[in-house]
Amino acid sequence: MPINYKNYPPNWKSEIRPAVLERAGNKCETCGVKNHDVVFRGLWQGKEAFQDIDGNAWYYPSGEPIKGPDCYNMIDPLKGDENQLAIKIVLTIAHLDHNIENNSMGNLKAMCQKCHLNYDKQHHAHNAKQTRNNKKGLQEIQFNG
Repeated sequence: MPINYKNYPPNWKSEIRPAVLERAGNKCETCGVKNHDVVFRGLWQGKEAFQDIDGNAWYYPSGEPIKGPDCYNMIDPLKGDENQLAIKIVLTIAHLDHNIENNSMGNLKAMCQKCHLNYDKQHHAHNAKQTRNNKKGLQEIQFNG
């Protein structure tokens, strides 16, 4: 979903986002992938993994490096396998409490697109359910007790 900068403070792009990226070393704070890298996604020994164009490989989401001489071509973009997707990483900034008004550094985390979507999965599912129910004229009732 595209970001609507009207919902963010004026210094989001000039101060807040750059500060979070600097703190993170310009890497995803969850899996360690670098901002603006091109990586290839696939499976290695039954686990999801990434490989960059220099041949470095690591498991997703742990960031644990894959070592050994046989991993260099684990995800070879030249083979044209349709399961091997080239992805350009663009780091996003996640609001850990899902409140875009809470821009304290402790609430913000640099994440790649995949980690951010995974982090927000339950939040998005809840919002989608509310939207469907609103369209049907239903209202969610919460019971306390």
